[in-house]
Amino acid sequence: MLTVGIDPLSSIPIYEQIYTYIKDEIKNGSLPYHYKLPSTRNLAANLLVSRNTVDMSYAQLVSEGYIEAIPKSGYYVAMVSDLVNITPKQIKKPKSTAKAKIPYDYDFSPFAIDINNFPFNIWRKLSKNCMNEYNNDLFLLGNNQGDESLRLAIGRYLHESRGVNCGEEQILIGAGADYLLQLLAQLFQYTNTGSIAMENPTYKRAYKIFTGLHYQVIPIALDQSGIKTDYLEHTPADVVYVTPSHQYPLGIVMPIKRRMELLQWAGKSPDRYIIEDDHDSEFRYKGKPIPSLQGIDSSDKVIYLGTFSRAVAPAIRVGYMVLPKRLLELYRQHLYYYSSTVSRVDQNIITHFITDGFFERHLNKMRKIYKGKHDLVIQSLKVFKDKVTVEGENGGLHLVLHFKSHATEKELIAAAAKCNIKLYGLSEHYITLPSESGFPSILLGYANIAEDRIPSGISALYHALKDYL
Repeated sequence: MLTVGIDPLSSIPIYEQIYTYIKDEIKNGSLPYHYKLPSTRNLAANLLVSRNTVDMSYAQLVSEGYIEAIPKSGYYVAMVSDLVNITPKQIKKPKSTAKAKIPYDYDFSPFAIDINNFPFNIWRKLSKNCMNEYNNDLFLLGNNQGDESLRLAIGRYLHESRGVNCGEEQILIGAGADYLLQLLAQLFQYTNTGSIAMENPTYKRAYKIFTGLHYQVIPIALDQSGIKTDYLEHTPADVVYVTPSHQYPLGIVMPIKRRMELLQWAGKSPDRYIIEDDHDSEFRYKGKPIPSLQGIDSSDKVIYLGTFSRAVAPAIRVGYMVLPKRLLELYRQHLYYYSSTVSRVDQNIITHFITDGFFERHLNKMRKIYKGKHDLVIQSLKVFKDKVTVEGENGGLHLVLHFKSHATEKELIAAAAKCNIKLYGLSEHYITLPSESGFPSILLGYANIAEDRIPSGISALYHALKDYL
């Protein structure tokens, strides 16, 4: 209901005060397009004025085009975007320092997914079914670790698809991986953890979370097998964060020998743990699926982390974490009071999405779509001939391109931007940049680019950069 400040002692008629208030709210954007206004009867009752007074206000707004009357429906704000935020000429607004968003012709974001193939109809059906169940319990606080039915469904899925071995009581549900990492960082306060080792380059948001909670983070260089365990051995780190099934951002798949070395490192101290972030293991295009590190851990040293952000959609904001039993006991002793940050309605929908087979069918569909896009990108990149090398092409939703150029990464990104192409540099993902300069590199995401636009996008990229190669 609109709250109109009416001054009954003013010389301005009340209908005009109402008219002016609504007009100003529309012009400054507070009442958006197609916003439904209160009926004249309800607004008059709320403002304690006659209905005729409100009728006169609405009639004036209709005549000037600020609102429109839809028969048998009511009054709605009209499309008046040209009037929004208009200020009198004599009042000068300070210049904004915010940069305008550029509408790129091609945005090769490594973080995007193919949202056009989101299962809207299925999600709508499951949402409707959830509401039709009239389950009042869904609107009450549930288990702090997440609903048991969802944890059971996730546990079965992880065991069947990733070889993870756990009971549902070891699983925590939270609003995305970032929240769960914050919870985990708090949990480490009750162990002897003083520092955390991370791959370099790495997932920088995890790095910022750990440093933001005052942990020392030690960057460890990578080789062709992933994190260098011989370097790790000579650090004071108690915890190591890795992405072994598809290293982010380089795409390295950690072989079994290196995985065993990691587990051996963790086994040398009771307070050592490995965080396995299995961020996009669902999408692999060559060879057999790689089992999780947690699945081959016989000493209960691996903390397994995953989300539905890449497999379904980022806005789902549902992640899961499997805790080793010792850490689970510490969680129950010290952090049990944290409520689950995912609504029980969303948990119910995702539970049925998994248990009714929709998730598996969606993954199979998306693997096929992404494989088609992946192969088309690889084929289209031949236009660069020997001027580019590709890394991380076995899975995931992006490639790493190393350009044989004397230009800098920033220069290549700027050159592409001049041609309305958005690129993302690899250097942004380093905790510390390597001493050797090497060739400039970018992450080339292809998930949210239509397949029929990929060849033209790669061609446009080539023409934007060819003078630098």
